[in-house]
Amino acid sequence: MTRHPLRLAILEAERMLAAAGVDSPRADAELLAAHVLGVERSRLPLIPLVDPPVVDALHKVVLRRVERIPLQHITGWAHLGGVDLDVGPGVFIPRPETELLLAWALAALEGEDPLVVDLCTGSGALALAAAHHLPAARVHAVERDVTALAWARRNADTRADAGDTPITLHSGDVTDPGLLADLNGRVDLVLCNPPYVPESTEVPPEVAEHDPHQAVFGGPDGLAVIRHVVTAAARLLRPGGHVVIEHDDTQGGSVPALLAARRVLTDVADHVDLAGRPRFATARRV
Repeated sequence: MTRHPLRLAILEAERMLAAAGVDSPRADAELLAAHVLGVERSRLPLIPLVDPPVVDALHKVVLRRVERIPLQHITGWAHLGGVDLDVGPGVFIPRPETELLLAWALAALEGEDPLVVDLCTGSGALALAAAHHLPAARVHAVERDVTALAWARRNADTRADAGDTPITLHSGDVTDPGLLADLNGRVDLVLCNPPYVPESTEVPPEVAEHDPHQAVFGGPDGLAVIRHVVTAAARLLRPGGHVVIEHDDTQGGSVPALLAARRVLTDVADHVDLAGRPRFATARRV
């Protein structure tokens, strides 16, 4: 059996992905090769030659990616804040941009036993990352969609089995004025990566055809859910507690304005992502 250079197989995969319009063809080709081989991406240079079945298997998964099926649906996982998460059809895939929101949130927490609420949790990404980094935290996560909530439960069980502090999951809707009413005025941090894309926005096929519509789009101006998040945060936070909300890059003025309109919230600020685009807004409860 003639063995083949892995490097050439990856280069061919990159070429196919680039021709299909995939944004990061080299990275995706390497991640798919690592997935097929069952190794970390960093170990690929240590594997100079592979057998023909490996080349065939890589070609098959590359063809799926060429069809613009999300990389994470092919590999079965996504990563956020040091936590690997199972993802697939029916749940929003965490994005790298959210890492900056998480870093800000963790830095803002004070005290040894913080109470954290993650609204619109989806796969549980932010809640589980917070519990991973803050073992003493009490973390509550809310999701209204039953499919997404099932993914969150699966990830929560996996992280608890790995030794992280368990989180508390709630089936609930951020538009409900009684949501988590027993936590009113007690929460140290409200996290939220809500549906925020305006309905008329064109999005890549990976998003349009595979992310749940209700997890991406937030009404005509993208603010339909965020308005309720601001209301909930103002109710849930203790004095001195913080809220952090991810938003569309067109909402660098509108989301801070919603926060500033609440008299109980102060220190309103907006923050940019690594590309310099407006990405998340923060405020503190007076």
